[in-house]
Amino acid sequence: MPSANASTILVVEDDAIVRMLIVDVLEELEFNVLEADGSGQALEMLKNVSQHIDLMMTDVGLPVMDGRELANEARALRPALPILFASGYAETLEVPQGMHLIGKPFSIDQLRDKVKGILE
Repeated sequence: MPSANASTILVVEDDAIVRMLIVDVLEELEFNVLEADGSGQALEMLKNVSQHIDLMMTDVGLPVMDGRELANEARALRPALPILFASGYAETLEVPQGMHLIGKPFSIDQLRDKVKGILE
């Protein structure tokens, strides 16, 4: 069970099984986790100023609005929000400055180290 002062991570992933696995891992690592199945749901959470979010982790290949477009919208709403992209094509992907990338598939240890490195 995450502690009251644990960091909150918004996970945006349209594949329900992949999202469930990422959420389970992050909760096991004692983070508070919010879930969104796409950009629309994520933007609603980001627009809620009373909802604290320390990091947004998003798939790049989302339908309608892809992860990079979502990141731009997220930064317009929350300029200091750290963003972590997850992609199966990480070796060919360029991410905007100040944003981070993890390649799929990733291990629990890789995810833990990446998230903790971003949040510290």
